[in-house]
Amino acid sequence: MNTSTLKTLTDEEKKELLTKTKTGDPDASSKLIDGNLRLVLSIIQRFTGRGENLDDLFQVGCIGLIKAIDNFNTDLDVKFSTYAVPMIIGEIRRYLRDNNAIRVSRSVRDIAYKALQVKEEMRRLNNAEPTIEEVAKRLGEDAKNVGAALEAIIEPMSLYDPLYNDGGDSVYVMDQLSDTKNTDEAWLEDIALKEALKKLNEREKMIINMRFYKGKTQMEIAEEIGISQAQVSRLEKGAIERIRKQM
Repeated sequence: MNTSTLKTLTDEEKKELLTKTKTGDPDASSKLIDGNLRLVLSIIQRFTGRGENLDDLFQVGCIGLIKAIDNFNTDLDVKFSTYAVPMIIGEIRRYLRDNNAIRVSRSVRDIAYKALQVKEEMRRLNNAEPTIEEVAKRLGEDAKNVGAALEAIIEPMSLYDPLYNDGGDSVYVMDQLSDTKNTDEAWLEDIALKEALKKLNEREKMIINMRFYKGKTQMEIAEEIGISQAQVSRLEKGAIERIRKQM
């Protein structure tokens, strides 16, 4: 594709075309899609280096763009690109999850995708992030199953994912890996961490231990100690902040 020939629309032109699109004008819809292809192209650059065909990602991004056009509310004082970018990224991420080499069962994926849809609806209606418990209640599912399903579809990071590129050679994840276990700095940090942990209260110590030393999820911890996942998240965040200050 010759990107230099792609049209760029002004905010006013977008607003006018969106209004016409809502009345069912197919020509306006087509112009709006053509006028936002640069946006799709800029977004798919974030997903290079994953071994995916960029043409496929571009087509998937265009589907996200069309969904954004169909669902955009022209009555809200929001720029179209502000709404469209997360829609396009979400569509690409769903495609990558579905084509991931690590296979997740269909039933687990179904629960996860329903949960994501409900989360988006509740976030839009309440202007707040819903808890796992609220999403699970809306779905009629066990909160533990919903939490596990959402964790199962998180896309793993590749060692070959680029972290930085200044126009020359890229820096990849694997370039940042080194043996930090057996250094003087690591030994001193270990002592500082143990001292910082001593200053936490008993509940915070328990949560940090279960979360980072035993590898349990926030949902599992919440169920074990009898509080909500949101409370576990808040306590964990507060404990980590205090540890950082101590260190």
